[in-house]
Amino acid sequence: MTVGEVGPAPVLALLHTAPVHVPVFESLRDDNHPGLRLRHLVDEELLRRARAEGPDAVTDEVRAALATAVAHGADAVLCTCSTVGAVAERQAAAVGVPVVRVDRPMARLAAAHRRIVVVAALASTLAPTVELIREEAGTSDPDIDTRLVDGAWELFASGDEDGFLDAVAQAVDGVRHARVIVLAQASMAGAAERVRTGVPVLTSPRTGLAAAAAAAGCPQVGQGETGVAVRGQPHRGNT
Repeated sequence: MTVGEVGPAPVLALLHTAPVHVPVFESLRDDNHPGLRLRHLVDEELLRRARAEGPDAVTDEVRAALATAVAHGADAVLCTCSTVGAVAERQAAAVGVPVVRVDRPMARLAAAHRRIVVVAALASTLAPTVELIREEAGTSDPDIDTRLVDGAWELFASGDEDGFLDAVAQAVDGVRHARVIVLAQASMAGAAERVRTGVPVLTSPRTGLAAAAAAAGCPQVGQGETGVAVRGQPHRGNT
């Protein structure tokens, strides 16, 4: 490459367990990382097996998916599923590129608070999210409580996105005595636009994509990277 010549755009592969994430991350890329090329891998079976048998049961499949992404030119990989995110992250050395779990930047923000409530639509997401926040908290010992939104995942699975987001928002508004509320799954992020609570609500898509874009070598050009909504008025990070 000669002096002044611009190299090829970085490539970020995204491992999803639901196809609804594809347009969300495409939109975030357009807003904040226009120089980044995205390649989406969707495998719904990973989540089904992880829920039934535990996340470690899909280790081989996750590693194979990441290796395929790298073989097709990915400079980094973002796993958008919180249930299998830790499994994906552990494969970075094996596949030879950075592997980012979408909820780690969000967990880092949450870990700065003493009283945290984690809200999830899937029970399988709660333990990995709590473990991640405690990891990010280091030697501090935050008070972490959890809330499972009964019936929300069934609404999501049936394609009722409005019903799903309304159920999550209602659960968030029912939280008491928290200094920050964490929406554990990327699919829940839209609910932050519907809440009325005055407690900060953290979401993962924007901050997760920003971290993965940086790992792939693409800087962020947009604003609103905090992914926080306050008093029902969402920061632009809650798309």
